[in-house]
Amino acid sequence: RLAYHVNEQIFIEGIYGQSETEKTSFEVLSNIDLLADDQREYSYYNVSVGYNILPGEVFFTKNKTFVSELYLVTGAGTTEFAGDKFFTLNFGFGYRLLLTDEIAFHLDMRDHMLNMILLGVDKTSHNLEVTGGLTWFF
Repeated sequence: RLAYHVNEQIFIEGIYGQSETEKTSFEVLSNIDLLADDQREYSYYNVSVGYNILPGEVFFTKNKTFVSELYLVTGAGTTEFAGDKFFTLNFGFGYRLLLTDEIAFHLDMRDHMLNMILLGVDKTSHNLEVTGGLTWFF
């Protein structure tokens, strides 16, 4: 994840993620492989725009204050799964707590929405993502 803060309210973010999926319980119990091993790889990338809706401060003690921000984010990208590529929209929200001028803790949740035809069924898939981490501003 890499972000560029345009100003105090708006930021642009690029994300790439990948994972491998396991067999479903149906596949294990019925001893049927619905997907080949190379089709179980899941990856995505997107570009998003974020907007800080509630900038403020958090008072931990009488003398210790931290800057905080609640933000909304939305964007678009591509998801690769089951040997196919799908256009993906994402939207969500997050919370950022600046521990110093250069380091922040963040926690966010996003929904990656895509339309896919898998095993002959056309459906909209909602892939929820919850992440947390440290941010370094330079």
